[in-house]
Amino acid sequence: MSRNVEIKAQITSVEALLPKVKAIADQGPFEIRQDDTYFACNAGRLKLRMFSKGEGELIYYRRADQQAPKESFYLRSPTTAPEVLRESLTLAYGQTGHVEKHRTLFLAGRTRIHLDRVSGLGHFLELEVVLEEHEPSEVGVREARELLVGLGVEQSQLIEGGYFDLLKGNLPGGRREA
Repeated sequence: MSRNVEIKAQITSVEALLPKVKAIADQGPFEIRQDDTYFACNAGRLKLRMFSKGEGELIYYRRADQQAPKESFYLRSPTTAPEVLRESLTLAYGQTGHVEKHRTLFLAGRTRIHLDRVSGLGHFLELEVVLEEHEPSEVGVREARELLVGLGVEQSQLIEGGYFDLLKGNLPGGRREA
């Protein structure tokens, strides 16, 4: 399974952070519309991400919910029939939620920088530092923290769960945020 260190922060607006991200990015922007459907999964999280009628990917992942950089293990499986796969998974496991977003993607070295406009939630920054196979996660955590400082993102802006958790109105420990 692949690994990365990721962190999410709520931001005032994508437009406000865009100049800082452009200044540190090697590549981008890439504009992506994402439609994520979540399914019941006892050992992690399972979502189907649809990009268009003929393109998508099933993503299984495990990560801690914490308000700091965290290691994530993931496996992505591309599909050319996302609607049929969504129907099959819904019948087999049941849907637990849905998230729609417009993502502006940048690359800075091995880090994917996402500026997300999430329907019903607002604007967010997400960093994903891709780790090598045996690389300690602490190296990625350090890189993520340095990027946050460089982008002027405060600790108080960090969120511990994912967009789906925020839309449900709860986070681990019974906290509510939105």
